[in-house]
Amino acid sequence: MMTVDEAIRTKRAVRQFAPTPLPDDAVRAILNAGRRAQSSKNTQPWQFVAVRDRMTLERLSRTGDFAGHLAGAALGVAFVAPVDAERQDWIMFDLGQAASYMQLEGWALGVGSCIATIYQPEQAQAILRIPDGWRCEVALSFGYPAEGTQSAAPRSGGRRPLDELVHWDHW
Repeated sequence: MMTVDEAIRTKRAVRQFAPTPLPDDAVRAILNAGRRAQSSKNTQPWQFVAVRDRMTLERLSRTGDFAGHLAGAALGVAFVAPVDAERQDWIMFDLGQAASYMQLEGWALGVGSCIATIYQPEQAQAILRIPDGWRCEVALSFGYPAEGTQSAAPRSGGRRPLDELVHWDHW
């Protein structure tokens, strides 16, 4: 079993997927990880639309400039939240928490993922039949990485050293 530290250290965005479907227990584990995520004041402002239908994934992939990877995914998860102008920043932060939990759970199961920004939320709303008062601005693609797409992580994980970005007690 992968440790949390190992999952965080080795996690990479995967945009090309093998044609292998995900087993139901893996899909449920990924979705449940998002359900268990923390949220501000425990509001849990999310609904998830889990998409396996190839045609729907293809259509959804055209709702964002960099969402093309959804078309080849075994599973797409659209994050749907209430339209609330006063809490929009907090809601997006909460959705990010749920997305991170899902991606780490998937990675621990050998499932790759990548985030997609939905630039045409009205189209996504129509495709997914999202009711009025709710909006989808982000989705995740999931699937087993396509052969040859997984590369070894750089020693530093491609990240700046900790000492370059942490300030202790004051700036």
